[in-house]
Amino acid sequence: MTVPALHARGLRRRFAHPGGDIEVLRGLELRVEAGELVTVSGRSGSGKSSLLALLGGFDSPDSGCVVLDGESVAEAPPWHTCAVLPQALGLARELTVGENVALPLRLRAGRPRPSTEAIRARVSELIDGLGIGSLADRYPGELSFGQQQRVALARAVSGRPKVLLTDEPTAHLDAGSVPAVLGLLRHCAEEGAAVVVATHDDAVHRIADRRVALSDGLLAGI
Repeated sequence: MTVPALHARGLRRRFAHPGGDIEVLRGLELRVEAGELVTVSGRSGSGKSSLLALLGGFDSPDSGCVVLDGESVAEAPPWHTCAVLPQALGLARELTVGENVALPLRLRAGRPRPSTEAIRARVSELIDGLGIGSLADRYPGELSFGQQQRVALARAVSGRPKVLLTDEPTAHLDAGSVPAVLGLLRHCAEEGAAVVVATHDDAVHRIADRRVALSDGLLAGI
């Protein structure tokens, strides 16, 4: 059996609460192959964001483990291994749109850094494709939240990560912007990334190779 790009094994996560601890994940299992796009559905509060935080190394499980490309995750891996688009976005406010998108390409620790021309071409390809090419020299504070969301997605994929985790990537977009985002997510999978998308959006579920539902701390296929 081949090693999956992403493998969550027996994940358990509980949070303290005045009325008693709440166990959000109860031995969850998830395996995602390279080139596969998997969507995760579930009601608000079901633990989708908590799951992505564990998968991306931003939180630690109470038990179980996450394995990326055969290596256990102890902390957030570098962008070229696993990139995350969280709901909070996390754009660098002091950098322009273009500089934010270029950041993973300029911070490739232990790997050859692309040329300035290659970085510029990659940034232009992504922001033009997402309809924000005219915003390259603006700062995040000058953009709508939907525009910022597209910038954060472009940044996440710019370094062609092996694993891409996105949390509600279409939640703040106008209808005209959604197709470009869906196309980019699908393209990342076609290039070989393992893509996991937590979403309520049926349009995103329709482009998935597989859809799973998170309920009572466990995943089930749909």
